[in-house]
Amino acid sequence: MNIALVGIIMGSESDLHIMEPAADILKELNIPYELTIISAHRTPERMAEYAKTAYQRGIKVIIAGAGGAAHLPGMVASHTTLPVIGVPVKSSNSIDGWDSILSILQMPNGIPVATVALNAAKNAGLLAARMLSPFSEEITKSLNQFQKLNEIKVLQAVEKVKKRYPNDFDS
Repeated sequence: MNIALVGIIMGSESDLHIMEPAADILKELNIPYELTIISAHRTPERMAEYAKTAYQRGIKVIIAGAGGAAHLPGMVASHTTLPVIGVPVKSSNSIDGWDSILSILQMPNGIPVATVALNAAKNAGLLAARMLSPFSEEITKSLNQFQKLNEIKVLQAVEKVKKRYPNDFDS
């Protein structure tokens, strides 16, 4: 089994359906990852230990999803020198997700956290892959293939729409 390069963590089990796309894209790109639940408020010692030992365990990037007050990404970043990508989660107690977005986005100087869009765990996984790609030719190849497939999908959609609206479509 490969050593995980990316750690995916979330504040509670209810966030799992939001965070799964990060795991899915990393799996698609053949990047080993680990996934667990860590609460900044309910398991603060576990959170600190995870962050402090991540580098020694081989983790290179941490993706942290959190809703509501969304302290997990910032608190993890305060305990490690690894890059942390925050995924704001629109949770059941959230104020339309804005509380999560602003809590992760507005980090104080000295504790950087990259922030993706609300519920955008897939983009967090892709950003983690891009952070790793300068150090891995295999990851770079996987990302290039992914981007090429995205291009093909869009061009196929262009052709589909052209056929449906031949006189109205501006290519």
